[in-house]
Amino acid sequence: MRLTSLAVTLLLAGTFVYWFVLRQPAEDVAGPSAAMVNTATATPDQNQPVPVMVLDSLAQPTVDQLVLRGRTVAVRNVSVTAETTGLVVSQPLRKGATVSEGDILCRLDAGARPAQLLEAEARLAEALVEAEAATTLSRKGFASETTRTARQAQFEAAQAQVNLVKLDIDRLVIRAPFDGLLETDTAEIGSRLGPGDTCATVIDLSAVKVVGFVSEQEVDQIELGQEAIARLINGRIIAGTIAFISRVADPETRTYQVEAILPNEDGRIRDGMTAELSIDLPAEVAHKIPQTALTLDDDGRLGVRLAVDGKARFVEIQMISDAIDGVWVTGLPDSASVIVVGQEFVRDERAILPTPLDRAPSQ
Repeated sequence: MRLTSLAVTLLLAGTFVYWFVLRQPAEDVAGPSAAMVNTATATPDQNQPVPVMVLDSLAQPTVDQLVLRGRTVAVRNVSVTAETTGLVVSQPLRKGATVSEGDILCRLDAGARPAQLLEAEARLAEALVEAEAATTLSRKGFASETTRTARQAQFEAAQAQVNLVKLDIDRLVIRAPFDGLLETDTAEIGSRLGPGDTCATVIDLSAVKVVGFVSEQEVDQIELGQEAIARLINGRIIAGTIAFISRVADPETRTYQVEAILPNEDGRIRDGMTAELSIDLPAEVAHKIPQTALTLDDDGRLGVRLAVDGKARFVEIQMISDAIDGVWVTGLPDSASVIVVGQEFVRDERAILPTPLDRAPSQ
């Protein structure tokens, strides 16, 4: 152990003597001439061009897409309700059945309505006779104009009562408002329906809506009638058309509702399916560059460094979309030599030695 400690001590001492005794005089002997040589050698190195690799890029039209998440909704979904009171006397139709416009869904018992109609028609006939007699007497001067007017009013009231009873009788039959499917059974026989009670729910799936929401920054980029591509949760892809863009934002999310109409003649698209809506935005002229080419300047602005006349130059850019093999950016001239390797080691106006790349390096 003592021999080892002694060896280590001698080694450290020898190193100290070399650096602080032997080497120092040599530097002193060299004097200012050596320092001048070193300085002269260092200065040209800082001005030598920095090797970089550049990618020659040409601006080209690009199509960006706005992708919205949403769900499908039947173009029409109606709960068909009763408008009068009565017991259901028709056999129920089961959910899933196909119905056509005008088909009977529920029929209610007429009750005393036929008798009420006979009574109203009898009063109408009586009022008609009295009105005609009053008119004849008035013309001959045996009745006043006031009497004739009163009899005419009674006749019109009786006519209105007949019409009301007939309308109530017509409402005993509840019909399908359009072609569609029954989403629920119709009311069971013997059940009592009143005004507002549901007879059945009918949906129309001949077309469906995809309902999504778009942010307030992007809502002005889409228009009514614009084509939209829907990708359903089951993988189906269907082209549709933008049919509605809300003018009022959701107060909580500050987003606007968007609806696209999709054809669905075969009825395979169901209500409530998760869907993704892709809308092509107006084409922009942009450059596609590697993500590794992006850098920040001293002020924290996002951009790239270009090779311009043998020197580096920072240019601020705006990203419009990204892809698997790069990003689409605007803000560059139509033709640009983008530094993709070495951009972090140069500043503006620093001389560079660019080497072109045939293609962008892999991300």
